[in-house]
Amino acid sequence: MREISLHIMDIAQNSISAGAKNIYIEVYENINENILKVTIIDDGKGIDSDILDNVTDPFVTSRKTRKVGLGLSLFEAACKRCDGGLSVKSKLGEGTEVTAILKYDHIDRAPIGRISDTIVSLILSGDIDIKYKHRVNDKIFEFDTKEIKKTVGDDIKEPEILRWIKEYIDEGIKNIDGGVWE
Repeated sequence: MREISLHIMDIAQNSISAGAKNIYIEVYENINENILKVTIIDDGKGIDSDILDNVTDPFVTSRKTRKVGLGLSLFEAACKRCDGGLSVKSKLGEGTEVTAILKYDHIDRAPIGRISDTIVSLILSGDIDIKYKHRVNDKIFEFDTKEIKKTVGDDIKEPEILRWIKEYIDEGIKNIDGGVWE
């Protein structure tokens, strides 16, 4: 995939398919230590231990409609290509945690991409709450749909609210990275 945000979208969509109601996404750009870390945690049904052992194998999937699951295997390949790795922890009935680590300045590392589009798409995907945290060294931007829903309620999926969310996230990230984000 051409952007890290697309990997995040794919994994979060898996979370929604697994019945998650809450998804936590953190992007940590530690430029000083040359690390990009992405963490996605959900409260979905979790992954059976038989599947968990081989979850990054593209031919291991819990899907019934298709015998191939490429999301985690593609993300793992992207991490390894950038001198990093991918880990998946899960417990049935409790949820799943996916952590990806990549060398920040690796020539093959994809850009983070349009994370605001990813968040807006996830909001439209179902009745879920998303907490997003983005850190660049010691600067932090956070977004939480629960906070937005306190003000707008069920209107969170209205076009003008989604447009505001996208702009808010874009501006928040721009403020913590010195305006070089893209």
